[in-house]
Amino acid sequence: MSLAHGALIFAAAALAGMINSVAGGGTLVTFPVLVWLGLDPKVANATSTVALWPGLFGGVFGFRRELKDSRSYLLWLGLTSVLGGGVGAMLLILTPSQTFARLVPYLILFATALFTLQEPISRRLRLPSTASPVGARGWIGPVLIQFFSSIYGGYFGAGNGILMLAALGLFGLKDIHRANGIKNFLGICINSIAVLAFAWSGLVYWPNALLMTVGAVAGGYYGASVARRLGRTFVRRTIVLIGLVIGILMLWRIG
Repeated sequence: MSLAHGALIFAAAALAGMINSVAGGGTLVTFPVLVWLGLDPKVANATSTVALWPGLFGGVFGFRRELKDSRSYLLWLGLTSVLGGGVGAMLLILTPSQTFARLVPYLILFATALFTLQEPISRRLRLPSTASPVGARGWIGPVLIQFFSSIYGGYFGAGNGILMLAALGLFGLKDIHRANGIKNFLGICINSIAVLAFAWSGLVYWPNALLMTVGAVAGGYYGASVARRLGRTFVRRTIVLIGLVIGILMLWRIG
């Protein structure tokens, strides 16, 4: 690995870590860089997943103050995320990705639109703004949505953070910084099985993955700090912009 390639990989991972901490979609920064540097697309996807996974810990730590009183979300949706992420990782390993990849930009654009409209939708449906759903029945909707979101996250995951933020908002979580902290924790859970599965299957190119991990951790922590300083409105607008850009670029790529 040349010095220039190493610097490019580190910078891409740091930027991806920042994006993941406030929205999601960092994979679309690291994935094309790794492919451009000569990795097989499937190896690039697995390497990117493994490298960016530790960066989510930095994002969780950065939003640690906002995660108080979030134990119910972390428990119910965390367990769901581990299960769904494992299913998604197995699908990536065992099946070709062309068909599902064509659905990805539409899923991202749908999630972005849902995130943009979540407040008026919540008011129209008279969904309460609560700390967490009440009772076992109240968790059925969030758990089902998170399960299918986790399958996608374990499979590819670009833009999955935006989908999770939209779902959390629809189910009553209005504080974007708290939602980001929960989303980062769920991302750790989703990719916990995926990281083990990709490493076991030999899909990870470790020299790149280890260097990118350092950049992703730094970017994840710094992204959370920047988000808190810039304020909730700015962060929401940034997430919408990231979602639109990712969706349009992926539509252009498959077009």
